Amino acid sequence: MPFKSKAQRRKFAELLVKGEISPETYEEWNRETGGKQLPERVQPQKASRAARKRTSAKKPTVKAKKRPAGAKRKAAKNKK
Repeated sequence: MPFKSKAQRRKFAELLVKGEISPETYEEWNRETGGKQLPERVQPQKASRAARKRTSAKKPTVKAKKRPAGAKRKAAKNKK
């Protein structure tokens, strides 16, 4: 898999020096990248319009059940 940015290449070089990845892994990635001009950092892509709508949609609220008309009066009469 090729490097996507200069920052990623530096991070892999750091991991190579620490011994956390093998030299073969680093060389494989470096070879696949070739001599491409890489950006300093890769910015995350914006979500598509449909994806943004889904994530920002409001959740439906649960409404309290309404009592039938006169239920309060009947409950008050029963208490007396």
